[in-house]
Amino acid sequence: QVQLLESGGGSVQAGGSLKLSCAASGRSFSACRMAWYRQAPGKEREFLSGIRPDGTTTYTDSVKGRFTTSRDNTKNALYLQMNSLKTEDTAAYYCAACWSATKSNYTYWGQGTQVTVSS
Repeated sequence: QVQLLESGGGSVQAGGSLKLSCAASGRSFSACRMAWYRQAPGKEREFLSGIRPDGTTTYTDSVKGRFTTSRDNTKNALYLQMNSLKTEDTAAYYCAACWSATKSNYTYWGQGTQVTVSS
C-alpha cells in the first residue's frame, strides 16, 4: 500500500522554524516529482514547493527565501525546512508525490500535519 506520512508539525512563535518530513512507503518515489502544499481554514489548497527527481526546486513567491525543500531518495523521504515563520503560514501542510499529466494533479497525498504560528 502506497502511503505518504507527514510529521514535524506543531506550534511555534512567529520568526521561528520548523522542519516537516514526509516518509513515503509502498513504492520508490525516486523518479517522481514531489511537492508540498498547504491549506488554511476557509482557503483553497495552495502549492508551496516542488522538487524534481534531480533535486531541482520551485517555490511559490510567498515562501521563497524562507522555505527549503529537499529530498533523500535513499530514504524515500521529502523535507520542508521552514524559517522565519509568519502567522499567515498557519495551515495544514501536505506532501504529494508523482505528478500525473493525465490528471493534472499529484497521484499520492499525505494526510497532512498542522502548523500553527502565533504572534
